[in-house]
Order: sequence, then C-alpha cells, then structure tokens
Amino acid sequence: MPQAMRDAHVVDIPYTQVSQNIDSHKDVLVRWGGVIIDVENKENFSLLQALFYPLNYSSHPRVDKPNEGRFVIKSAEFLDPMIYAKGREITVVGTLDGDIERTIGKKVIRVPLLTSADIYLWPKHYHNDYYSYSHGYTYRPYFEYYGDDFYWGRHHSGYW
Repeated sequence: MPQAMRDAHVVDIPYTQVSQNIDSHKDVLVRWGGVIIDVENKENFSLLQALFYPLNYSSHPRVDKPNEGRFVIKSAEFLDPMIYAKGREITVVGTLDGDIERTIGKKVIRVPLLTSADIYLWPKHYHNDYYSYSHGYTYRPYFEYYGDDFYWGRHHSGYW
C-alpha cells in the first residue's frame, strides 16, 4: 500500500458504530477496506460500492471474516469498471460524508458514503503471509514483482 495511505492520520471507528449513527461521524478521516460490488460512473465522479471487511495489520481487508455491510466511495477520478471490477479487494482512505441510498433488489437502504482521498486496489493474486500445515503442505511467503508493485504471495515448499 502506498506510504501516504499508511501515514494518513485516520480515526479508527468501527463500521457498525458509523452505520448506526452516520451523521455523528461526518467529516472524519477513516481507512476502510472491502470487496468491490459495483462501479457507477457519473459525468464528474465515480461511485464505487463495496462490502466492508475489517482490516488486518497491513490494511488488507480480512475477507476470512464476515462482511459487516456496504459502503460507497465517491471518487473525483474515473474508475474503470474493468479495472475496479466486482470481487476485487480495496483499501480506501477517505472522509465520511454522510450516507447515500442504494437499492438492493426491491429494498432501499442507506449506507455510509466516503469521499476518497486515495483508493488502493490490491493485486488480484495477493495473499497474506501465513503458514499452513494442513494436508502436508507448508506455504511460505515470497515477494513477486508485477510492473511497479511487489506483493506477497505463496509457494508450495517443494517448488522453490
């Protein structure tokens, strides 16, 4: 994740607390993460809807945990839906800017709205650095280079 996002002076507010009283947290800078559901491009901005997941120590969404709800990110940048595709993992630093209506099926709900300062799109094959000893496999972390980005991945110990 870019250094500027790591160094941002964010407030650690749980999603459930914000969603219960969105107006009391307006204008607060947060770092949230999730999985993209949809991107909607307007004339001068984009709206990215995501499922919220808590972040781990490296600010990567913990998709092994249950999602806590939805949120929408408003970006002044054009977000190409082919790049910001459904199912991709993101981390965003942004200001809580109230809420926004979303329609899910025939139900209308209100979800937190963030105005993004920065959005980090995690590499498609990102994996946390962990070890697994089930079924005789040991996974070890390694760095892999893709363009300008390094990311953690994993290899089976027998194929280094």
